[in-house]
Amino acid sequence: MATVLELAQQLRGAFPETILAPTEFRGEITLVVQDAGRIADICLYARDTLAFDLLLDLSSVDQYGDDPRWLVVYELLGLAHGHHLRLKTSISEEKGELPTVSGVWPTADWHEREVYDMMGIRFSGHPDLRRILMWDGYPYHPLRKDFPLAGKPTDLPEVAFTRSAPLEGGPFITVASTADSMAREPRARNPEE
Repeated sequence: MATVLELAQQLRGAFPETILAPTEFRGEITLVVQDAGRIADICLYARDTLAFDLLLDLSSVDQYGDDPRWLVVYELLGLAHGHHLRLKTSISEEKGELPTVSGVWPTADWHEREVYDMMGIRFSGHPDLRRILMWDGYPYHPLRKDFPLAGKPTDLPEVAFTRSAPLEGGPFITVASTADSMAREPRARNPEE
């Protein structure tokens, strides 16, 4: 049975012009895909040839101030061989679009919708690219680093808050203390809720 490093090298061998040499950190292998436009082809090869049949997660990182601004991370797993492989690709703010991998793994549908909703990265060819957490018509992408922590007011009365929602002391914010995590849990402050 091939090791994850051997599988990563085989994937790189199939796309040598766009995939950099594998890197290892804490026993995990990562491949960097330089041409973001090839990500769907690379994922299809990883699924069909290397048996990475499960997309565990698809996430994004805002590298605000750097170009390219966004890093998109694909976490792959092969159920038969048990290996985990990470693919990373970057896209600029001007482009802001990647090909969808929802045709490769149907589970990518919701992952890509969340990345679009929170970061504003679009996925071309996606069958239903609409917001998944924020309401339709919300004009911002709240996980971008340039989004203010205090939130932004909205002009949509009766749809959501009509003023900024403060984070301090909110229902989902833990409080600093030397107590254990159970005592810092927000529900512990209001046990009757």
